[in-house]
Amino acid sequence: MTADKPAPAHKGQSGESVRQHNLSTVLRLVHLQGTILRSKITATTGLNRSTVSDLVSELAELGLLVEKETAASTGVGRPSLAVTATDNIVAFSVNPEIDATTVSAVALSGRVVTKERRLMRSHPTADNAIAVASEMIAKMRKELEPGTRIVGVGVSAPGQVRSSDGVIRFAPQLGWVESAFAAALSQETGLPVYLGNDASLGCIAEARFGAAKGINDAVFLFAGSGGIGGGVISDGRTVSGAAGYAGELGHIRISSSKQVDYSGFPGTLEALVRRNDLLDMFKLYVATDEELDAEIRSTESTKAKRLIKDQIDSLADGISTLVNIFNPEVVVLGGFLTSLFDFAPENLITQLKKGSLAAASERVVVRKGALGSNLLVLGAAELPFEALINAPSSFSLTDA
Repeated sequence: MTADKPAPAHKGQSGESVRQHNLSTVLRLVHLQGTILRSKITATTGLNRSTVSDLVSELAELGLLVEKETAASTGVGRPSLAVTATDNIVAFSVNPEIDATTVSAVALSGRVVTKERRLMRSHPTADNAIAVASEMIAKMRKELEPGTRIVGVGVSAPGQVRSSDGVIRFAPQLGWVESAFAAALSQETGLPVYLGNDASLGCIAEARFGAAKGINDAVFLFAGSGGIGGGVISDGRTVSGAAGYAGELGHIRISSSKQVDYSGFPGTLEALVRRNDLLDMFKLYVATDEELDAEIRSTESTKAKRLIKDQIDSLADGISTLVNIFNPEVVVLGGFLTSLFDFAPENLITQLKKGSLAAASERVVVRKGALGSNLLVLGAAELPFEALINAPSSFSLTDA
């Protein structure tokens, strides 16, 4: 799955394949832009007005788009028509963590319809998470508006995943190994389930809807209860690697420290910037990022401030290495990394500049993620939405 628009259809394709490609192009554009004028679709895609009108009408008949006159229409000449993805098509997103499972319903329009975070026993098994997620999905299905149709379920997993068959290969913090999570959850819910790495999906969400939107070269770092991961966008496309496991940015080694990360590697970014260390410092058993942020902002403890400063320095060292390798326009921080950045942004930038080549870092901008607690909600939902967008006229939707 990429962060950009698909390539234009090539000459030599059949008329039907070109039509399907154009349907996908228009639906993807509307999904990413929210509300967009039909004239803007014409200008962006390069298709003629008649073709765009036919495509929008077909997608509207399929119940995927809604078209209406804008407030700017004056009644003089042809009215200005705006196109919006419907709220009646939803995907569920599931984010299993070490202390909670979060389930949400997201509309094709981008609206988060509902979200619930269920606290769980520490280190739940995959079966525990599947049972809780399926129960929450069943409850949410009953509460959806009449006429709503479901695309499927997207899962953002904190570990290495094989998306081709929905297997979580290794989630070190959770202790899950070779879990057929997608197949099991699909059996419980009766819905198609798609699986991806949480940080990689967060990268895609920020690229499509957040702080990296419109950026061709970006690095995303996300830190949660499962450690640190990330993603890289190069020339407008996500870097996935030969087997799909690229983006494990938390495992870059930045120190000779013997402290190990969740996968057992010493001296890595993940080993030295640990959410659990902060929770222990503030005597928190579990906490949302917002609750942890409040503690970081308000602390007067010298010991806590020293730990935060050490983590900021380690984060800056990690970012400087990534800047030297990828030369991004933007580095986006997600999860509790945004709290570290807010605590002392000047210190982070100064340390980053010290550790990176001047030519690589002179134009780089460090930003906080724009999606907050909806980051993984939107990222996971993109998995089933992408499947729908790739085949809008033939995809099978499920009644709520």
